[in-house]
Amino acid sequence: MKLKLYACLVALVMLAGVIWAGALAQSHIAGRASVLDRLETVLLDLRILIKGPREAPRDVVIVAIDDKTVTAVGQYPVGRNFLTALVEGIRDAGAKALAVDILLIGKSDEAADTGLAKALASLPTVVAAGGQFPLEQAAEVLVPAPEAELRPYEAFSEVASVGLVNVATDAGGTPRHIPLIFKTGQGLAPSFGMLAVGKFLGAPPSVMADGIRIAGRVQPLDLHWQQPLNYYGKGGAIRTISAQSLLDDPAAARDALGGHLVLLGVTASAVGDRFSTPFDPILPGVEVLSTGVANLLDGSVLLRDSRVRLCDAIAAVSITLLGMAVVVFLPLASATIVYLLLLLGWLTAAVIGFNQDIWLNAALPIAASVPPVIALAVLREGFDWFRVRRLVAAREALSRFQAPDLARRIADDPDFLQVPREQPVAILFIDLAGYTTLSEKLGPARTRDVLKAFHTLVVNEAARNRGLVLDFMGDGAMIGFGIPDAALRDAEDACRCAFDLVGAVHDWIKTSGLNADIREVRLGGHYGPVVLSRLGHENQQQIAATGDCVNVASRLMEVGKARGASIVLSTALTTAARSATGNSLREALARPPRLEAVAIRGRVQELEVALWTADEAVRERSGISATT
Repeated sequence: MKLKLYACLVALVMLAGVIWAGALAQSHIAGRASVLDRLETVLLDLRILIKGPREAPRDVVIVAIDDKTVTAVGQYPVGRNFLTALVEGIRDAGAKALAVDILLIGKSDEAADTGLAKALASLPTVVAAGGQFPLEQAAEVLVPAPEAELRPYEAFSEVASVGLVNVATDAGGTPRHIPLIFKTGQGLAPSFGMLAVGKFLGAPPSVMADGIRIAGRVQPLDLHWQQPLNYYGKGGAIRTISAQSLLDDPAAARDALGGHLVLLGVTASAVGDRFSTPFDPILPGVEVLSTGVANLLDGSVLLRDSRVRLCDAIAAVSITLLGMAVVVFLPLASATIVYLLLLLGWLTAAVIGFNQDIWLNAALPIAASVPPVIALAVLREGFDWFRVRRLVAAREALSRFQAPDLARRIADDPDFLQVPREQPVAILFIDLAGYTTLSEKLGPARTRDVLKAFHTLVVNEAARNRGLVLDFMGDGAMIGFGIPDAALRDAEDACRCAFDLVGAVHDWIKTSGLNADIREVRLGGHYGPVVLSRLGHENQQQIAATGDCVNVASRLMEVGKARGASIVLSTALTTAARSATGNSLREALARPPRLEAVAIRGRVQELEVALWTADEAVRERSGISATT
């Protein structure tokens, strides 16, 4: 992949990412519903639970027609004579205003209706109406517009204000907003809760462009005068009194209701409406309305006005741009960390903001940034992979040299390993400790001579034990046993070669006078399946062994360095060798000086290994050679 093509693709992905994030941000600012809202409600519930319950204001009290009341009355719905007595009891207890969350639809007994109307007229009262809404409303409708209304009987609507009690729920049925303005057949009308607040305060709230004015303060609202609900807790968080208890003990009712706003509603089991909330799966509808009224009175309405939505949009676009930028300019691992920190920072801000009654959209930056950032990461990974592949191919194209056995095999069979194959192989890795310091001291020419002597030693010892040097890596080498064809004694040959190599290198270091600089030799060995294949350009190729076996053998040299050992062989290798040999090598492998389970970098499971120091390896080599 050429750099110009890569740059063009990056630019296209970034442009698409900006368009995507901008479209989501614009939709959010406009308040259009989307599947994104479902993710946001989940994250919102988590914030609500993190914040936990809080104390409700004392100004709002619920008088509930509960199970106790229905049992005492002996029927449901309760009769209007009972409601008359109840309203009179609320009035006599000194309630400042009353909001009746019961649909008083249709005519009943004339005397009962007259009595109830007289009772409702005796104090500032709001009675409920219900709206029936279409499944979908036109986009140009700025406020909820019911197709039909269930309004109270005329005798009651003449003596009390009437307001719609409908609430707006999310896809899961949880009330999230209460519309404060409805578009009815009579024009724009305030909601049930807004009327109740006005009755209690003695002056109706006035509507402003993006909120309402209540008792001299401005209460910001969400788009189209929607009030975001800020729950206090599970059922009963708002003070609730049984209707039957009020009638049984009027004196106690005066202490509970005097000077307060009373919402009269139904909480009895299996009757009335129920809603699921983060705190309570079956919260009565009257408590949902009471929560909205209480929010308006104590000023704890969640802040989610046009300014907050704009902040959400800016965060979404900014995180998207920053996330894409770090993927392009930083290493992928670092870019991933930075991007996740950006998202974590926004989620933290959303939690902190919610604790201050500010509703930031936690889901929008995630939905806006994840697709373009992942797309860029995939593109970057592909480019890096392709670039690395080209570098490897270029390196291999510089060397057509193969081990003699492989060269002969390829000459006899030009199609050898055109199709990769898997087979069990023993792999040894060896390198020198102290070589870097030595090369600096000796200079390039002398260093080459030292390396040539070391490489010659490795090749000779490997060949003597039927091993194949697959690669030289500076002061190290990779040796395979069972390549190109596997045999029963491959593991035995590898183990014997390990001791021979350490002993031979140990002698060479002493005789060449390098022991002052080269401290020791490290060797790691493992046995297992590898994939043999041809790598490189079609005109210049190299036989390679790849797989977990190779990686583990290489990592075992690190284990030797950490534990002061010269030879580290996996028990997979020693066990395979012991099953194939019956001489002193078997005894040496059966009783290693140390046998440990070690962690291997890049692997999940630990590996059991046998370890020998250089001196122990030299002694074992002498015993093995004497009896072989």
